[in-house]
Amino acid sequence: MQPITIDAHGVAVLLLTVVALFLFTRDRIPLESSSLAILILLVAGFALFPYERGGERLLSPTDLFAGFGNEALIAICALMMVGKALETTGALQPLANIVGRAWSNMPVVALFTTLVAGAILSAFMNNTPIVVLLMPILVGASLRSKFSVSGVMMPMGLATIIGGMSTTIGTSTNLLVVGITQDLGLKTFSMFEFVLPVLIVGGAGIVFLWLIAPRLLPDRAPPMADTTPRIFSSQLYVTEDSFAAGKTLSEVLSKTDNNMRVDKIQRSDSLFLAKLPSVKIQPGDRLFVKDTPENLKHYESLLGATLYNISDDEHPIDENTPLKAEGQQLAEVVVTRGSPLHLRTLASARFSASYGLLPLALHRARAPSSQVTGDITMIRLRAGDVLLVQGTRKNIESLKETGSMLVLDGTTDLPHTHKAKRALAIMGAVILAAATGMLPISVAALAGLGLMLATSCLTWRDAASALSVPVVMIIVTSLALGKALMDTGMAAWLAESFVAGTAALPTPMILSAFLLLMTIMTNIVSNNAAAVIGTPIAIGIAEQLGVNPEPFILAVLFGANMSFATPYGYQTNLLILSAGGYTFSDFLRAGIPLTIIMWIGFSLILPVLYPL
Repeated sequence: MQPITIDAHGVAVLLLTVVALFLFTRDRIPLESSSLAILILLVAGFALFPYERGGERLLSPTDLFAGFGNEALIAICALMMVGKALETTGALQPLANIVGRAWSNMPVVALFTTLVAGAILSAFMNNTPIVVLLMPILVGASLRSKFSVSGVMMPMGLATIIGGMSTTIGTSTNLLVVGITQDLGLKTFSMFEFVLPVLIVGGAGIVFLWLIAPRLLPDRAPPMADTTPRIFSSQLYVTEDSFAAGKTLSEVLSKTDNNMRVDKIQRSDSLFLAKLPSVKIQPGDRLFVKDTPENLKHYESLLGATLYNISDDEHPIDENTPLKAEGQQLAEVVVTRGSPLHLRTLASARFSASYGLLPLALHRARAPSSQVTGDITMIRLRAGDVLLVQGTRKNIESLKETGSMLVLDGTTDLPHTHKAKRALAIMGAVILAAATGMLPISVAALAGLGLMLATSCLTWRDAASALSVPVVMIIVTSLALGKALMDTGMAAWLAESFVAGTAALPTPMILSAFLLLMTIMTNIVSNNAAAVIGTPIAIGIAEQLGVNPEPFILAVLFGANMSFATPYGYQTNLLILSAGGYTFSDFLRAGIPLTIIMWIGFSLILPVLYPL
């Protein structure tokens, strides 16, 4: 075989790929921004420095835009929107009821049921809504049954990742690998073609998550496990000898270092004053304020005013008449991708005005030890952040019913409409059409989307919210990088280098080493990026060895899905990190043993089922 020669374009593409993989791991840079920057550099480079040989252009910038029309991307987007219809119609409510009842009666059996149900559902739809569905159920069940939610939340999330490996539509990663393989003229995988290896190896993984993982995980308290409201509504009565008497509102607030929040100023039974900085406070005025008991008593002392409950203006606050917050409840709002709070501040989203809820504290998912308690309304929120809010049950229920945010308040109520059966029937038809080969997956998913919209199971607004710009951009950019690596010969060169480095090993061990490489890569960078870049290299390795490429392609597919060991490996891991109160090391405790089990299992089973 002739040695593969590399040129300046190939080296530049390889260096850009390394830069891209580095940027994809930078939390401070939005994934879509990194993807766009890499795409611009790639297409601009091939436009300014044409890649030609013998006067013929081998790769043009327009070839790199083909990812926007890639069949796999279209299928991914359509399936995300079809899955959103199942979420908004409450089609999974019956499952939620069964799981919820099981946790009350038989917790050990309920955990197994939850793991299996999550895995099966994730084989047919994106696992993010599955996790979003099951998280409030587990939180509610833990409050009622007094078991540790941290012992079951992570196993549930990891089980959905295992289930997503089993079908071509289980994850976007699977669709990309299958699509690229088809584009390169190789085998077309049917929907259930690789269910068997996942059933065998994934089954062992599920048993580990059921019986062993909960014992490895410490009992963690959720980041905001408070059970009583911390903000109280009260009133400060201004007396004759009060500091506030005769002072402007601005001077009064300045006395408290501008920390006191005044909701309204009452002068008489029917007269309320505008909260202008220049308004003068008079004896007899009542300042309606909200804060913690400690701060309220501090303001009372500073201003020389008398503190009363908002509903009792006759008995000053003391040990016999404590502060009260009737009708107020706490809830935790987890920020998810696509929610109205994602990548926005509470102020810009007008959260309090829109939902009638008071934000109390913020827990940052990517810095578990830090809890922000200052001006949280000006902090840009990211996926996985948890917001502690206080409000009436009615307002908390209203927020849940919007379906736009994940609310954890210990209840298991989910939206359920008369369109749920219709949505399930359409999803079933999509799966059946794709599984039988009646329609390609992309066509079946697109037709299913059309039916969801036509039957009012889905609105265009909900459909648009289901689309993830970061996912779309990283897929398009990764496809462009993958094509550039292929056409410049760098994929073949990387494959040749890998084979040369493992030449002394038997072919099954080379396959195992490549599977491990993909597994490590996917826990560091995006699983989609790992899959798109790894697929052409896998095919190149098989060609170099002169063996069946199918097991190497599946090594990419399975390896790129094994995002178990870090909270940043997969977006649902971030949600689990926050809701379960986990630390980074907790993912290592459960994720590394699970990764080893799955890696060894696939290393043994792939050469048996797909002879090399």
